Amino acid sequence: MELDGRVVVITGGTRGVGAGIARSFLAAGARVVVCARRPPDEPVAEGGREAAYLPLDLRDPAAVHAFFALVAHRYGRLDCLVNNAGGAPYRLLGEGGAQRHQRVVELNLIAPMTASLAAYGLLRTTRGSVVMIGSVSGTRPSPGTAAYGAAKAGLEHLARSMAVEWAPEVRVNSLVLGMVRTELAHLHYGDDAGIAAVGATVPLGRLAEPADVGAAAVFLASDRAGYVSGASLLVHGGGERPAFLEAATVNKEA
Repeated sequence: MELDGRVVVITGGTRGVGAGIARSFLAAGARVVVCARRPPDEPVAEGGREAAYLPLDLRDPAAVHAFFALVAHRYGRLDCLVNNAGGAPYRLLGEGGAQRHQRVVELNLIAPMTASLAAYGLLRTTRGSVVMIGSVSGTRPSPGTAAYGAAKAGLEHLARSMAVEWAPEVRVNSLVLGMVRTELAHLHYGDDAGIAAVGATVPLGRLAEPADVGAAAVFLASDRAGYVSGASLLVHGGGERPAFLEAATVNKEA
């Protein structure tokens, strides 16, 4: 298989997008380690193969370094780090105070940098890669999640700078995600009717599935992307139809 024998770490890989990424890497033959503060409700598995789970609080730098030392001890190598862990609750910028927003930035920007630095020595040995999981929120206004959007903008820039500094030994790329249908989609988009209505606003007519993100991540980690570094791959189904087109009173389709 494409990634036979390779070792991949996926942060936040116990549910949602992260679990979908983990299943895609398992299907490609990789040995997968997922980490999060809490274990998955059920093992993350695909095709009769199962990801290993290790607990980790990514906001604790000492714990992050100990985690990668354990990965090195158990597996002897690391070929890809997928910095997937992140997210933010809906909170207007003027609510909650700066400290709450600071924690969002810590999780979505500082934690991926900490993990990447801790993994660098292992990845350099294998000439491996880092995949950052970004968001379209980093390139457009994000009312209600302003700190998250700012962190994702910084993450994409961080990836590009890392790609230059760490070349040619380590490749670094970003996946810039749009809306993804996970087990928590109802918290963002409502019931099934709401999810379908939101999906209809996407040019491809649906929200992404975690497997769509996983397939793109596997590509960036594979030899097929051996000359791809410092890139931002959009996984957003074509983006968003501009709002002014709906408001305009001319050029309406019949």
